[in-house]
Amino acid sequence: MSAKPKLIQRYTSSDRVNHGLLALSFILVAMSGMAFFHPSLYWLSAFFGGGEWARVLHPLLGVAMFVFFFIAMVKYWKHNLLTGNDFKWLGRLGDVMKNREENLPPIGKYNPGQKLLFWTLVVTMILLLLTGIALWQPWFAPLFPIGVVRAAAVIHVISAVVLLLGMIVHIYSAIFWIKGSTRAMLRGTVTETWARKHHPLWYEEMTSGQKK
Repeated sequence: MSAKPKLIQRYTSSDRVNHGLLALSFILVAMSGMAFFHPSLYWLSAFFGGGEWARVLHPLLGVAMFVFFFIAMVKYWKHNLLTGNDFKWLGRLGDVMKNREENLPPIGKYNPGQKLLFWTLVVTMILLLLTGIALWQPWFAPLFPIGVVRAAAVIHVISAVVLLLGMIVHIYSAIFWIKGSTRAMLRGTVTETWARKHHPLWYEEMTSGQKK
């Protein structure tokens, strides 16, 4: 009988709960927002009790989503700072796309693609919050000039589309590209083999007894 692989903790229980709440709030925000994006998607408002309730809940859910994301951002921003190896990694995208990881420089807890996605999410989340406040009827929108409200509407939609595309990339890479990433969030642990292969610097850090 083969020995069980050694495991390393990648995420705590609180990390996973917050990630789950963030994912749920994102789905609800996306559904309620798309209901008003185009008439063909208005049927999505039925999941919220109709158009009026969808309009009321959308900004509240948006604030909740930002709060959950802010919690994750505060904890992980240091792990997502780009380093010299990250720029070298980005310069070898051919090897990245062909999964030739032996040709890539060692990276830490997150690869450069994940880091760039993280900062994209930071920007879009902040823009969505600020523009959402300017669009929030009847509470805040009347406080802004109509030109600001119209500009906020355009920026809000563009930010939402970028965020949605980012989430598609995030889901695809977690499930299909870097297999084992989903397990990390669902169970909180990864095997030493997975860590050593995909995130060697983080693996060394964890196995040497240093803090994350």
